[in-house]
Amino acid sequence: MIATTATTPARMIALGSNALMEGFALIGFETHTDPAPEAIENLLQELLRNQQAALIVIEQSLTRNPGRHLIRAQHEGGRIVITEIPELQMSGSYHSRVE
Repeated sequence: MIATTATTPARMIALGSNALMEGFALIGFETHTDPAPEAIENLLQELLRNQQAALIVIEQSLTRNPGRHLIRAQHEGGRIVITEIPELQMSGSYHSRVE
């Protein structure tokens, strides 16, 4: 018999403008529309403290002045995967920092 362990599925979280969040909500993401910097930091602090796995899609404008928990999550890697997406009006000229 093979032993199995119960795992909690990773949270799928999207942070950004209303226009972007509508699409992510349709595909099942937990969405946070136009979050304040403090709300982003609180969310990331919660994920880090509870050692939760998460896929976070965050609009580029929200990463310009990252807080310490966002920086920590980006550097730790592993449980929390963060990907940056462009603002809708900037999508044609967007170049990812990771290519």
